[in-house]
Amino acid sequence: MVLISALFVLIRSLIVSRTALAAENLALRQQLTVLNRKIHRPQLHRRDRFFWVILSQLWMNWREILIIVKPETVIKWHRQGFRLYWRWKSKALVSRPKINKEIRELIVQMSRENPLWGVPRIQAELSFFGFEVAQSTVAKYRIKTPKPSSQTWKTFLSNHARDIIGIDFFTVPTATFRDLYFFIILSHERRQVVHFNVTEHPTAAWTAQQSIEAFPDDTAPRFLL
Repeated sequence: MVLISALFVLIRSLIVSRTALAAENLALRQQLTVLNRKIHRPQLHRRDRFFWVILSQLWMNWREILIIVKPETVIKWHRQGFRLYWRWKSKALVSRPKINKEIRELIVQMSRENPLWGVPRIQAELSFFGFEVAQSTVAKYRIKTPKPSSQTWKTFLSNHARDIIGIDFFTVPTATFRDLYFFIILSHERRQVVHFNVTEHPTAAWTAQQSIEAFPDDTAPRFLL
C-alpha cells in the first residue's frame, strides 16, 4: 500500500501545476513541523523503513524532505539490510555428508590400538587403505588419550632449585657520566652471588669468559635463567 500511494503521488505531481504542488508541499511540511513538536519518536513499521531505504537509492535529494528520522538512521537501516542479505546468502545450503560407519569404526580401532599415533599418522594409514578422510574428521572420531599433567613453573623451581642459576646485566651511571655494565650470576637455591664483574664495553666473548670463570671444569648447573 505504501508503494502504491507513493506511485500515485508521483503520477499526480506530473499532472498538477508547479504552483499548486509547491503550496501543497508547504502545507504538508508545516503540519509535519507541528506534529514533530508533540511526537518525539514515531513508530515506524518495517515497510516504512524499506520505503526510505529504496527511496534513498533512487532519489538524490531525499535528505532534504526527511523529518521523522535522521538521515543517519536511514543509512543504518540500509546497512542492517545489507548484513542480513549477506548473512542469508552465506549460509551453507548443503551440509557435509557423514562418513561411513566402517571408516568411523576403523578410526576408533586405530586410535585404541595405537595410542601414540596422532591425527596425521591415522590419516596416512586410512589413505593407504584407500579412504580419503580429512584431518578434522579423524580428530573428531579418534579416541582422545588423556595426557599426564605437567608440573607447574613453581613446582619446577622447587624441584630443581640446586640445578638452576640466573644471570643478568644491569647498568650503573657514574659521577663522570659513564655507564658501567654489571654482570652477575646468582644461585637459585640460596640466592647466593656466584660471580660478578664490571666492564664499560660488554661483548659476547667477555660474557662467555665470565661464565667460564664462574664454573670451571664443567661444574655449570643444568638450567639457566
